[in-house]
Amino acid sequence: MNLSALLQETAKKFSEKPAYYFMGQMSTYAELDDAVQKFASGLEKLGLRQGDHIALLLGNSPHFVISLYGALRLGITVIPVNPIYTADEIGYILKNGDVKAVVALDLAIPLAEKMHSLLPEIKHYIFCETKPDSQIHLEIEKLSVYPKMKSFTNIISSGESSFQGPVLGEEDVAIILYTSGTTGKPKGAMLSHKNLYSNARDVGGYLRINPDDKVVTVLPMFHVFCLTVALNAPLLSGASIVILPKFSPKEVFSLIKDFTATIFAGVPTMYNFLYQYPEGNPADFNSLRLCISGGASLPVALLKNFEKKFNVFISEGYGLSEASPVTCFNPLDRPRKPGSIGTSILRVENKIVDELGQDVPPGHVGELIVRGPNVMKGYYKMPEETAAAIRNGWLHTGDMARMDEEGYFYIVDRKKDLIIVGGYNVYPREVEEVIYNHSDVVEVAVLGVPDPNQGEAVNAYVVSKNPALTKEQVLEYCREHLAKYKVPTTIEFLDELPKNTTGKILRRALKHQLSQKVNH
Repeated sequence: MNLSALLQETAKKFSEKPAYYFMGQMSTYAELDDAVQKFASGLEKLGLRQGDHIALLLGNSPHFVISLYGALRLGITVIPVNPIYTADEIGYILKNGDVKAVVALDLAIPLAEKMHSLLPEIKHYIFCETKPDSQIHLEIEKLSVYPKMKSFTNIISSGESSFQGPVLGEEDVAIILYTSGTTGKPKGAMLSHKNLYSNARDVGGYLRINPDDKVVTVLPMFHVFCLTVALNAPLLSGASIVILPKFSPKEVFSLIKDFTATIFAGVPTMYNFLYQYPEGNPADFNSLRLCISGGASLPVALLKNFEKKFNVFISEGYGLSEASPVTCFNPLDRPRKPGSIGTSILRVENKIVDELGQDVPPGHVGELIVRGPNVMKGYYKMPEETAAAIRNGWLHTGDMARMDEEGYFYIVDRKKDLIIVGGYNVYPREVEEVIYNHSDVVEVAVLGVPDPNQGEAVNAYVVSKNPALTKEQVLEYCREHLAKYKVPTTIEFLDELPKNTTGKILRRALKHQLSQKVNH
């Protein structure tokens, strides 16, 4: 089974039900599926075929949804790309990903002109109109890329509702997701139709997503967390998605209230902004039955404060691109454990192993490894990296974790972020959790820095809402709650911490930012 065929089934069952709401527009399932059919047919008329690769440089919009499902229906492999990447970053992915067509907003036309000479393999640039058609043509008809430019609207109008797509194999590659590339060039995780379908099905079942739900889709659609949890799982369940182009606390409060939304999915930074928002009215969240957190560890203090203030339940989960992405969620039918990523979802196995690959006892820290129908086929054109990541059928996540006696997992930290102070292991998250508990702290990131005496030292970078808060006050608080070797050597106050487009705090970007500051 595949996502596009399942959307067809959902459309037959719930034809007149709203599939999505977007900036005053509403589309029924029947209308969405018809647009998907026509887009797939239009792509075929352009000469694209099963197995070709298409890139989506789009934010949250119906364009993304139609392009994704339309390309999949034709058997094309989709490569979602963050549209705010630099030209160099985008160029690398398009070249490495052997892309033949690109779907982007008309705002990206200058980028298409640049790519035209650098990447002659790209045959079509499909632009989604944000400006009047006449204005767009004036802008592009003199460009060298003009013959390759196609209108998204025209692609759909040229397509046929009677389109019959090819037979798709469950092991065929459906999506290639490029990882953020924190350790070098981005790697393309190849996710099959089976990977994506199974994870959407199992997440939807685990979280009991049903046709009565309205899911707030504000996480970036090009990110795997949104793709599965706030797009695929709801649409396969007959739920409605409420699409927000970008995150804004004001808009989230207003949208949840106006649409009586039932599910909100976000990353910890979003929860922090919503919690800190002065005009946030808890009554606006009365319709929510479930909040979902992922993408990074949710500080326990923030989870408890948010739930108390807004009277909602947050289920924290865990995933990674290479696992489509979800492997764990806090269950809805058993006690939720703050600080835990929950238990293994249906059909997915998680376990903790030591450096030799041997199971470690409950309570002990080791590497989290994963096995299931959701695990990727491998990295595109990178057999050595694939062999290093998937060993004996198990995906090695690189995350340090522990499991308790009841099968609940706890992420301790990234393997690469471990700080070793005088031979003692310090996990940044543990220190961050303590500092987050301070009432004046909004955000914190902890890094290890070289130290001539201890090997490494612990540094904390804090965003505070109280200008009068001093470094010594934060250090004193740490001394009360942490072993001596875990207490930061230095506290530095910053106006903000670097984050990616999903709101995840980027320790490596912070480290780079600080090194640049030192060098200058």
